Amino acid sequence: MSSSTHQTRRVILASLIGTSLEWYDFFLYTTAATLVFPKLFFPSLDPFSAILASLTTNAVAFVARPLGGVVFGHFGDRVGRKTVLVVTLLVMGVSTFLIGVLPGYASVGVMAPILLAVLRFAQGLGLGGEWGGAVIMSLEHGDSRRRGFNASWPQVGVPAGYVLATGLLTLLSFVQSDEAFLSWGWRVPFLLSGALVFVGLWVRLKITESPLFAEVEQQGAKAKMPLVEVLRTHPRALLSAFTARIGVDVAFYTFTAYIIVYITQQLDLNRSVALNAVLIGSALQLVLIPLFGALSDRVGRRPVYFAGVAGAAVWVFAFFPLLDTKSFPLIALAAVVALITHAAMYGPQAAFIAELFTTRLRYSGASMGYQVAGIVGGALAPIIALQLFETYKTTVAVSIYVVIALAVTAVGLAIAPETRDLDIATPEPAQQPRHPGQVGPFA
Repeated sequence: MSSSTHQTRRVILASLIGTSLEWYDFFLYTTAATLVFPKLFFPSLDPFSAILASLTTNAVAFVARPLGGVVFGHFGDRVGRKTVLVVTLLVMGVSTFLIGVLPGYASVGVMAPILLAVLRFAQGLGLGGEWGGAVIMSLEHGDSRRRGFNASWPQVGVPAGYVLATGLLTLLSFVQSDEAFLSWGWRVPFLLSGALVFVGLWVRLKITESPLFAEVEQQGAKAKMPLVEVLRTHPRALLSAFTARIGVDVAFYTFTAYIIVYITQQLDLNRSVALNAVLIGSALQLVLIPLFGALSDRVGRRPVYFAGVAGAAVWVFAFFPLLDTKSFPLIALAAVVALITHAAMYGPQAAFIAELFTTRLRYSGASMGYQVAGIVGGALAPIIALQLFETYKTTVAVSIYVVIALAVTAVGLAIAPETRDLDIATPEPAQQPRHPGQVGPFA
């Protein structure tokens, strides 16, 4: 094995471990926001208002993520990818640990939900800077013909983090009484993050800087104000990255977060039914996301992405009727197929978005396009789904909402070039398509 190949694998492993830990922290909160926080931090509200308030604090992170993308993206394009990735991991790990020791409403009153929202905001800052750096480090190392595959590995951190976070919470809720779980059991996975973050730091400190960024630095070509330059020179790329992401987020959080609310509140089933169904689908994604990333290296980013969009738009109308059967095998089938369609979108997504921007602006551009979409998509999806069902008393309204969001994503893909064959090492890669069928200029 060549030293270059060895270093590429080390970078991919470091990105995967880091993003898995970051998403572990992030999903701990999302899951706890549906299971624990309504009772612990909003006990004075009725059940519907309590869970709505809890989901609103969850949404705070999505507002913080673009700010994290801007701040850490700026320094990622100015001082390097590696340093920023170490800082983002620390921010997320410390915030998650502090949530684990946070007193509830019964102890400190209204300060409890306020502090909870502040720490969730800090989590959002960390994750906002994490995604772009992890994806770009994986993308900018190694064989250019395997960029889709390499960049998909940080995406695997999403199901890996979900499996780890939800699996621990499910296990604790299973072996403990409801009283013990609400009292202290839920805190254990949050406190564990403090130890896990040292594992991520140890791995990340051993990797080398991106060779493409090192070349930009050597040439003295670093952007002074990366975000300003992105807005000036890559507006269409930003629009495409933003719109291409929205439907993916809405579908994902409907399939993984709202499903818990729907199954426990509307179907009156145990929370373990929803959690186990999503865990099975997430475990399958660990394999499918890199497979779809690799497929995008062969047939292109957009065809694979489009297939996932179409599949999710069709399946969402079967998703809720399968849940309504109250049969666990059929509920699991609903979650598994839903997350297969998500994997088809998510596998090529990282490379697709990152390849739209030049090396000297890639961290800022990719982070901004990706994270701003999270506000419209992931932050609001569970809340809108909750309100739609409450208003119309039918899941068809929720399904139509998901399809509209996926249509926006289809438009974002349609206005973008096929990025698979772009030479991302050139000064303006988005303006130099090498494949005869590609569209340009784009930036």
